[in-house]
Amino acid sequence: MVDQKFEVKGTFLMGEDWMPYTKVIVAPNERQAEERTFAVIGSKHNLKRRYIKVDAIKAV
Repeated sequence: MVDQKFEVKGTFLMGEDWMPYTKVIVAPNERQAEERTFAVIGSKHNLKRRYIKVDAIKAV
């Protein structure tokens, strides 16, 4: 299967505030795009999944 680009929008907890984000992720499907979003934001900001919310995923 060929990878597609997905635009993932949501929020993540930074301190006491929920900050919005928009990421373009390359993945084979929406589920993998969501997983990669958790991995990228989680590793960059040292966050667990429960502090990262995905609101929308759409193909670009």
